[in-house]
Amino acid sequence: MGSKKLQVWLPVLFAMVMTVGMFIGYKVKENTSGGVFFRNTQRTSMQEVLDLIKSKYVDDISSDSMKNVVINNVLANLDPHSVYIPAKEVAGVNEQLMGNFQGIGVEFQMFNDTVNVLNVIENGPSFKAGLQVGDKIINVNDSVTLAGKKLKPDDIRKYLRGPGGTSVKVAVLRGSQMQNFTITRGTIPVPSVDVAYMLTPTTGFIRINKFAETTYEEFMFNLEKLQKLGMKQLVLDLRGNGGGLLNEAVDIADEFLDDNKLIVYTEGSKAPRVDFKSKRDGLFETGKLVVLVDETSASASEVLSGALQDWDRATLVGRRTFGKGLVQQQFLLSDGSALRLTVARYYTPLGRNIQKPYNKGKDKYEEELIERFHDGEVVKGDTSKPSGPAFKTKAGHIVYGGGGITPDIFIPYDTTSQPKEISELYFKGTLSNFVYTYYVQNKAQFAQYKSADDFAKRFATTETEWNALTAFAKRDSIDLSKVSAKEKTRLMQYVEAFLARQIWRTEGYFEVINKDDKMVLKALELMK
Repeated sequence: MGSKKLQVWLPVLFAMVMTVGMFIGYKVKENTSGGVFFRNTQRTSMQEVLDLIKSKYVDDISSDSMKNVVINNVLANLDPHSVYIPAKEVAGVNEQLMGNFQGIGVEFQMFNDTVNVLNVIENGPSFKAGLQVGDKIINVNDSVTLAGKKLKPDDIRKYLRGPGGTSVKVAVLRGSQMQNFTITRGTIPVPSVDVAYMLTPTTGFIRINKFAETTYEEFMFNLEKLQKLGMKQLVLDLRGNGGGLLNEAVDIADEFLDDNKLIVYTEGSKAPRVDFKSKRDGLFETGKLVVLVDETSASASEVLSGALQDWDRATLVGRRTFGKGLVQQQFLLSDGSALRLTVARYYTPLGRNIQKPYNKGKDKYEEELIERFHDGEVVKGDTSKPSGPAFKTKAGHIVYGGGGITPDIFIPYDTTSQPKEISELYFKGTLSNFVYTYYVQNKAQFAQYKSADDFAKRFATTETEWNALTAFAKRDSIDLSKVSAKEKTRLMQYVEAFLARQIWRTEGYFEVINKDDKMVLKALELMK
C-alpha cells in the first residue's frame, strides 16, 4: 500500500491497539464490582483551586470538562495506558470485553441516507422477527424517522439497542413495499474468534480478534471442532489483536503447554509478584503450532505469543509486535467514572518485559509505530536491531525484551502502491456499497454456495463482476478503465472476500483472503 494510505490508516490502527490493549489485567467484572475505591474527605489544594474557579471565575465553565482536563493532564505524566473513563462511557467500554450486548441482532450501514440491513444474525431477535438482508429501515417506534438523514452509527444504535426483553417497532422498505416488524431485543454475541477452519486435511486455522470474557470458551469449542475434523497442526492468527483479559490468554496458553510451566508473571513496585502457570492437561500440547503476529498484536496477544516462544512451543511468523507490557487495574470512582491505572508490568517465562520505552512522552510513544514504516523496519526486518536485553530459550534460541515480541520468521508488510482510483473505492465507501448491492441483486446466484468453504473453493470473479463494478464506480466519479491488469486482479480478490463476508461475515472473508495471504502461505510451508 502507498505511504499516503499508511498515513491515513496507521493512526486508526494505533487507536485500536491503544483502546483494546489497555484492557489487559485482572478481569474487569471482578475488579469493578466492589464499589467505590476511596472517598477522601480532606480537601486538597487541587480541590480548593477547582472550587475557587467554579465559584469565582469570570465566565461559566463546566465542572465536568474542567475535571476531565485536570485528570487527563495528571495521567499524561504517567504512562500511555493509564486512562480516565467518564461515567457515561464506562458501560460502553466494559461492554467491549463482555462478549455480548443487548440489541436486535443486525449489521447495518448507511447508503444514500438510508439504513440498509447488511446482515441478520442467525436465530437472533431480528431473524426471528423476519428481517432480511436488503431491508431498509425507515422508521423506529412509529415516530423516529431514520431515512433521509445523515445519521452516525451511534445515533442509529441509540434507537435500536436496549435492554433484553424490551421491544422496538421498525418499519422497513423491502423492494417496493413497506412492512412493519416488532422485535424483542435479546443478547447478541460478539465473537472473539473470527474464523476456525481447515486449511488442509490436517492443518487447522484459528483467528482470535481480542481476549474477552468468552474467548477461551469460543477457542475450546473451535479447537475441539477442528480436532474432530482431523487437525494435527494449527495456525493461530493473532494479527490485529490488541489484547484484552489476561486470564483468557493464560487459559489458551495452558492448552498448548504441558507440566507446570510458567506462562507469565506480573509484578510492580506496589504489587507483589503473581505467577500464572499451566495447571491442566492441554488439548494441543504436541502438534505443530505456528503463531501469526504483526505490529498491532499487543498486550494479551504478546503474553500468549511470548510464552509459546519462550518455551519453544511455537514458531512465530510475521513482524515485531506492538510492545505493551503494562498491566492496568480498573477502579470505580465515586461519581460513577473509572480510572484504569497501570499497577504492574508483565514478564514472559524467561523474564522478558516487552514494554517499549515511553519516557519521551505520549506523542513519541504513539509515533513509534508509524516510525517502523518510515524507517523501513516493516519492509526489511533487519533495519531495526533489538536494543533490549537478550534471553536464551531452552533450545538455544535468542529472544529479546524491551520492545515487543520479535517473530522467528519475518514477513514484510505489503507496501505495493495502488492507484488513486482504487483508494477512492475504499475511502468513498463505493466498494462496500457495490458488494452489498451486487449481492442483494444476485441472491439466487449466491444461494448455490452452501458454506464459506464451498464458496472459497468454487467462486471466482469474472468480467461480469468487473464490468458491474466499473459501472457502479462511475456513479461516484471513479474511472477504473486505466487500472493495470495486476491491480485489477488484486482488487477482484478483495471483491471475492467482501462478497464472502457479506454472506458468512468474518468466517467467509478470511477463508477467501487467506488463499493468497503471505503469512498463511509461509505457515503452511513450515508445516511441511
